[in-house]
Amino acid sequence: MSGGLLVAGTTSDAGKSVLTAGICRWLHRKGVRVAPFKAQNMSNNSAVVVGPDGRGGELGRAQAMQAAACGLAPDLRFNPVLLKPGSDHASQVVLLGEAVDTVTAGNFRTLRPRLAETAYAALAELRAAYDVVICEGAGSPAEINLRAGDYVNMGLARHAHLPTIVVGDIDRGGVFASMFGTVALLDPADQALVAGFVINKFRGDLGLLRPGLDMLRQVTGRPTYGVLPWALDLWLDAEDSLAYGRVLGRPAGPYGTDWLDVAVVRLPRISNATDVEALATEPGVRVRLTVEPAELAAADVVVLPGSKSTVADLAWLRETGLADAVGAHVAAGKPLLGICGGFQMLGRAIHDPVESRRGSVPGLGLLPVEITFDPRKTVRRATGTAAGDVPVEGYEIHHGYVSAADPTLPPLLRHADGTAEGALLGAVHGTHWHGAFESDEFRRRFLTEAARLAGRTGFRVAPDTVFAAARERTLDLLGDLVEEHLDTAALWRLIESGPPADLPFVPPGAPPG
Repeated sequence: MSGGLLVAGTTSDAGKSVLTAGICRWLHRKGVRVAPFKAQNMSNNSAVVVGPDGRGGELGRAQAMQAAACGLAPDLRFNPVLLKPGSDHASQVVLLGEAVDTVTAGNFRTLRPRLAETAYAALAELRAAYDVVICEGAGSPAEINLRAGDYVNMGLARHAHLPTIVVGDIDRGGVFASMFGTVALLDPADQALVAGFVINKFRGDLGLLRPGLDMLRQVTGRPTYGVLPWALDLWLDAEDSLAYGRVLGRPAGPYGTDWLDVAVVRLPRISNATDVEALATEPGVRVRLTVEPAELAAADVVVLPGSKSTVADLAWLRETGLADAVGAHVAAGKPLLGICGGFQMLGRAIHDPVESRRGSVPGLGLLPVEITFDPRKTVRRATGTAAGDVPVEGYEIHHGYVSAADPTLPPLLRHADGTAEGALLGAVHGTHWHGAFESDEFRRRFLTEAARLAGRTGFRVAPDTVFAAARERTLDLLGDLVEEHLDTAALWRLIESGPPADLPFVPPGAPPG
C-alpha cells in the first residue's frame, strides 16, 4: 500500500508534532513500514544527518524524533525544507540538509516554487519506499493569507490527495471555535480533505466535553477521532513551547540531599535549546529557562545556549543586564556553560562578516579565545572524549570557529582524532558540540563538577539515568496515548482509503483557489 495522512493544527504548538510521532509509533508497533514527513519546518532546533557522501545535513529536530518513533534513522527527505529564523524578517533556507539561501518576505515568492518542487519530490520518494507516510502540517491550514503558495498544509494535502485531521489544544481555550473556524475558512476543495478532529491536552471529566463534541460534529459533519489527555511527561524534543520561566520536565527528587538549580538564558533567537533537556532528566536537577537577571543570581549553574543570531543576542544580553549577571555568576566561582553560539559569546571578540555583518564586536571576555564567522557552515556529527577517557557524542551546526586562543587553554573535549574542542577555564565551560550531554557518563561528570563548584556538597548524580531510554519511554507513551484514546480503526481507514467521499461543505468557506 501507499497510504498517507496529514496532521494539521488549529495553531502552532497545538500538538501536531507529538500526534504525528504517536501515530508513527502506533503504526510501527503494528509492523507497518511508516515514515514521517514535514514539507517545511520553521525552527532553530535541528539535528544532523550524515548522507551517503559523508557530508552532514540538517533537518528539523521534531522530524528526527518522529523518525525514532518509526524505528528509523533520520533522513533529510523527512524534512526537505527547513527555515531557520535569524531575525524577524529573514531566515536561512536549508534545502535537503544544505544551507542554500536567505529568504525574506520580498524574495520568498520567487524561491517558493523551487522549495515546493523539492518537497513534493521528497514526499513522492517516501511514498514509494514506505507503506505509510504521516505528514505534519505547519502553523494552521486556515492562514488564508498564505494559502496561494502553500505546500505544507492543504496545498500538500491537495497535491497528494491526503486525508487530513485537525488537532487543537483545549488547554488554551476556544478549541471548538478554532476547529470550526479552521474548516469554515477553507475553500470547498480543501474542506473535502478535512476528515475530522483530535483534541489535545484535555484535563477533567470527558462527560462534560461530550456535548461539545456532538455539536462540533453537527455543525461540521465531521467526527472527533479522540481526546488525548494532558501528559506531563511529554516534554523532550519540544519545538515551540519553550516559554519564559518554564521548568523543563518534572524533576525527580534529589539522589543526594541537595538540589542543583540550572538557569538557561532564553535568548531571543535561541537555537537547539533541546541540549539542556538531557540535564533535566537527572534526579535533583531543576532546569528552567529565564530572561531574569535575578534568576541567574540565584542559580547554581548558568547556561548560554545556542543562537541563530550570536552577535544580536549578545547585544541583547548587555541591554537586559543579563551579561552583568553572567559575569557576577562567574566572579562568584560558580559554573557557566556556553554551547555553540553561547560559547562564542564567552570569548574576547567575535569577527562576523557573515551572519550579522557587524564586523568585530567585543565578547564577554570570559575565555581567552576569538571567534571568526565563515560563510561555509560546519554541519557534522562529532565523537570524542572528555577528561581523557569519557566517551562523548554530539553534532555541530555553526558558521563561527575559534580563530585565536591562548595556547595554554585546556579544551573541554577532544575530537576522536585528538584535536581540541571547546574550552575549560576554571568554572567556565564552552563547546560547539550540541547533544553532548546525551552522553550519560559525560553528563554525570559535568554535573558532579558543577555541583562542587557551586558548593552543593549534598548533590549526588544518579548512577543509572540513561537519556536514550528516557526518549524511548516518551515515544512509547505517545504510542500508548494514540492506541488508548483515539479511534485507531477509523484512522486506519483514512490512511488506507483516503478522505471520505461525503464530507459536507461548511459555509462560508474561502473562494475556490
